[in-house]
Parts: sequence; structure tokens; C-alpha cells
Amino acid sequence: MSFIEMVEMVDILKRANYDGKHGPYPNPNVRKAKIMDKVVRSLLRNFGVR
Repeated sequence: MSFIEMVEMVDILKRANYDGKHGPYPNPNVRKAKIMDKVVRSLLRNFGVR
């Protein structure tokens, strides 16, 4: 994974509140799965990698 790809992934994770610090969530695993889906789609769209 290149540096640019890692920067993109970290940016998505920061925007999406991946660590769950901003409130109680009823089902955190579903939330994490949705966020990771966004990360995978973004990396695939921008860089052609999974």
C-alpha cells in the first residue's frame, strides 16, 4: 500500500468517527462495516486496489 493510499484511508476513518467517541451506538459492528465498505470503495475508485 502506498503512502497516498494510507493517507486516503486514514482521512476516511477520521471523517466517519470509526473509533466511536462521538456517542453511544446501538450496533457498532454494523457501523464499522459500513465505514470499511466506504474505505474499500474509495481505495478501489482512486487507486485500483483493495
